[in-house]
Amino acid sequence: MNVTLVLAAVVPALLLLVRVYLADRLEREPLSLLLGLIFWGVVATELAALSEQAGIFLLKRLIPQVQSGGWSFGWGTVAYATTQYSTLYDILLYFVVVAVSEEGIKYLILRFRTWRSPEFNCTFDGVVYAVFLSLGFALWENIHYVLAYGMGTAVARAVTAVPGHACFGVFMGTWYGLAKRASLAGKPGKSLFFRLLAFLIPTLLHGLYDFAAASQLQELGWLFLPFIGAMFLVSYFLVRLMSRFDKYMRG
Repeated sequence: MNVTLVLAAVVPALLLLVRVYLADRLEREPLSLLLGLIFWGVVATELAALSEQAGIFLLKRLIPQVQSGGWSFGWGTVAYATTQYSTLYDILLYFVVVAVSEEGIKYLILRFRTWRSPEFNCTFDGVVYAVFLSLGFALWENIHYVLAYGMGTAVARAVTAVPGHACFGVFMGTWYGLAKRASLAGKPGKSLFFRLLAFLIPTLLHGLYDFAAASQLQELGWLFLPFIGAMFLVSYFLVRLMSRFDKYMRG
């Protein structure tokens, strides 16, 4: 195993973990809990891979490809059908199969491991938990990619994919922390609404990220970097805002 490649895959995630950990100004979370979330992020990577394989298997049977690379539906020209249905396939692949699998599994594990924890007593804790889980996911995923494709992939993912997962975690954790606060305040309807946002917003962003990154549509290629920049910027200010106005929660 190439140690340099592994370090290139791991270091960006570790730097982001330290940044979020230090932003927790009221009460730092126990390292045992945070290390456990990183481990569960690794588990989530493997579970998501299985879910995605099953989803791709079903998707290929819903939208079958012919050997020429076009889509066979019995009408229209081959060129028209190719453009029309490869885009549809990408939308279903990245928004439903990939984004729902990865963010859904992360959310379910986050809820299972932290919702009833006595340590979950501040709103910003939701951000810390979600980011640690997401970066555990990104760390393990990144090791696989970097070992398979080399240092060029390490550099590209260090500035896009790893911070991207951190951003998904920030959005998930922001609404997750607000959901916990609403639950302890005796507002179950509001808590449910925030929990739905904790799943739906990072799922939508994840789908947009993957679709723009992989799309063959030139217009989306031009939008990819501005989208990444905007997502990073909003996430950065969300972390600062949630940290600055963090409060203890009491039931």
